[in-house]
Amino acid sequence: MTERVLVIGAGMAGLWTALALAPTGREVLLLERDPPPPPGGVEAAFSDWTRRGVGHLRHSHAFLARLRLLIRDQHPELLAELLAAGCRELGFDGTLTALHRRAYTPEPVDGDLVILTSRRTTLEWVMRRYVERLPGVSIRSETFVRALRIAPGPTPVVTGVEIDGPEGPLELTADLVVDAAGRTSSALEQLVAAGAAVGEASEGAGVIYFTRHYRLNPDASEPPRGGKGPATGDLGYLKFGVFPGDNGCFSVTLCVPEVEEELRKAVVDPAMFDAICAQLPGPAAWVEPERASGVSRVFGMGQLESLWRDLAPGGRPAVLGYFAVGDSLARTNPLYGRGCSFAAVCAYLLRDALEATPDPAQRLLRYRAGADTELRPYYQVMRDADRAAVRRARQMLTPAYRPTLKARLTRSFFQDGVAIAVRSDVELLRAALRGFHMLEHPQAWLKRPANLAKVLRYWARGRRRNAEAYPAKAGPGREEMMTAVGLSPSLDIERLRAQAA
Repeated sequence: MTERVLVIGAGMAGLWTALALAPTGREVLLLERDPPPPPGGVEAAFSDWTRRGVGHLRHSHAFLARLRLLIRDQHPELLAELLAAGCRELGFDGTLTALHRRAYTPEPVDGDLVILTSRRTTLEWVMRRYVERLPGVSIRSETFVRALRIAPGPTPVVTGVEIDGPEGPLELTADLVVDAAGRTSSALEQLVAAGAAVGEASEGAGVIYFTRHYRLNPDASEPPRGGKGPATGDLGYLKFGVFPGDNGCFSVTLCVPEVEEELRKAVVDPAMFDAICAQLPGPAAWVEPERASGVSRVFGMGQLESLWRDLAPGGRPAVLGYFAVGDSLARTNPLYGRGCSFAAVCAYLLRDALEATPDPAQRLLRYRAGADTELRPYYQVMRDADRAAVRRARQMLTPAYRPTLKARLTRSFFQDGVAIAVRSDVELLRAALRGFHMLEHPQAWLKRPANLAKVLRYWARGRRRNAEAYPAKAGPGREEMMTAVGLSPSLDIERLRAQAA
């Protein structure tokens, strides 16, 4: 008998669930609250597609090698359609420094260390058109899932959903319900109310995310990689990144700590956003008026958090017939660009669990074990990075702060040891990128004795001998930036002093 799977949401997590499950012969129905893409292709999707359920639809995206490899290996026709629509592949060679190139010999593994990049709307538009053609898959748009249908018991069982759609209210039954609704999902509250002991850990990321989109002017081209300054950087009071897109488009994201109130209130003005970019050598080369024009407002995104949900605390299933994927299971700061990859990995972990056994409890336990192995290490690393960034942002607003010897040594090890070694040695770069791209544990490469020995040798050489490996200055200090764009460098400092008093 064919299993029927209801998927709440047809965003990235829902589409990936369909991509993973369709080849298994299951019947998959995606229930999407928002309307379908408008006619007119990728440009209409960017300008006109209403996606109230996806707050980050028009923020910057880059899709890691783990996600691209799943598309390449599982759905090669989809990859061809994405490239035909203007999505781009940024290869390993684009990450090489001048030092790397002196001794670089291409290796087969380099073909796996490739980023797929485009506007999020372009990727989702192409994926949705592809998924709609898959056997056994259908998408019902403008359908709001009002509630889960839950059979009570010592372990509650989800048996379907209640929906409001074009046909009016309906009840749908299923063998499995997959929650791919992300941040808008109300499923957890319903499960807890029904007695499901779902575990959850969450904490704020401490930043607000701002994105503006640009389009290259006619006959203009992107600036060369590694030109006037890095295209990504962390200045403590501000993180930034340039994201090449599709069809002559790109975006810039500025990530501002919550404690920097004056800066985060001002950056929503497109003129201020551009003024800040003009002070950052890397982004400035992209957004100069002779090269590109802004084509969107500044999109803000707050209330960012790290979140992990456990559907089987202590190894005991809290609920059966229900699986959470993507942001419904785990969330991280979008600055790290792993949200879509998390969704893709969840979908294939779910497929493997369903294929391994028909037992509902064992399926959940297998899925949980896979997520713990494949995703939790990245969640923990990114959560810890957020904690460190929050501390650093507050320290920059505390003039009397002086770092401890341990803090200075730790920072030097990563800035003058790890970063310099990776910028100098091609093999270390390959190893580090495998962790970055979610192809192995994020810290595995640095724990290997040979790699650590190399890092320590570069660190011991000192700044003078490693001078050529240091990147160009990413941007000005906080006071210089604030003054340059007409903001007060002292306002937030005085505010924190008043709060402390």
